[in-house]
Amino acid sequence: MRIGELSHRTGVNAHQLRYYEAQGLLEADRGANGYREYGANAVLRVRQIRHLLGAGLSSEDIAYLLPCAVGEAPELLGCPELLAAMRSRLRRLDDQLATLARSRDALADYIDAAERLGSQTYPPFDDADPVPA
Repeated sequence: MRIGELSHRTGVNAHQLRYYEAQGLLEADRGANGYREYGANAVLRVRQIRHLLGAGLSSEDIAYLLPCAVGEAPELLGCPELLAAMRSRLRRLDDQLATLARSRDALADYIDAAERLGSQTYPPFDDADPVPA
């Protein structure tokens, strides 16, 4: 099938399909006319990619996982590549969550302090005043 049909059958635009191909996630042969020709399993592969992207995995992570993917959802077999990639991604997500939690706590503290101070009058800033560090 050509890229337009694959796009129609999966709901993924052709630009994204070409990106998946460039990332090594999707394979296409070239016809004599130079058009991409996708095999019968391309629809399943695109659906697997979309599910894995939805889980927050990068295209690099997905490249490691796809050999372990079975079915549309997909179910992932316990391949060593799979486990290492998923553990790495989980660590990155945990780091991001910790950073967000610290940012949230700091912002909440600023809001609490501003509410405690209420509507006190402050002298207006003069552009010549040094900015506090």
